[in-house]
Amino acid sequence: MKNYTITVNGNVYDVTVEEGAAGAAPVAAAPKAAPAAAPKAAPAAAPKAAAGAGSVKVEAGAAGKIFKIEASVGQAVKKGDTVIILEAMKMEIPVVSPADGTVASIDVSVGDSVEAGACLATLN
Repeated sequence: MKNYTITVNGNVYDVTVEEGAAGAAPVAAAPKAAPAAAPKAAPAAAPKAAAGAGSVKVEAGAAGKIFKIEASVGQAVKKGDTVIILEAMKMEIPVVSPADGTVASIDVSVGDSVEAGACLATLN
């Protein structure tokens, strides 16, 4: 038997998995709440300005995973320039600047999962 601690949507569960023969029927263990762990500090990533530093939001058009960050904080962008590339349904989807401006903040890192409408960056 192996014990795992799993966090789902901020809820922590202790799960026990029984190891058995290949043909054995799986045994489901009822999850029990584990003591809440202190939140971990965010890892140091690419330089970011304060979240929401700009007045114009660059939002995700679909749920997916951040594949690549094309722009950097302080970079001037024109309306329609690619700021971030989002991977959704095995496709690379460019997230473009909604207006001319300067990138004030990049609020995500490569590999982050985001929901549709999430603020990915801001412009001034």
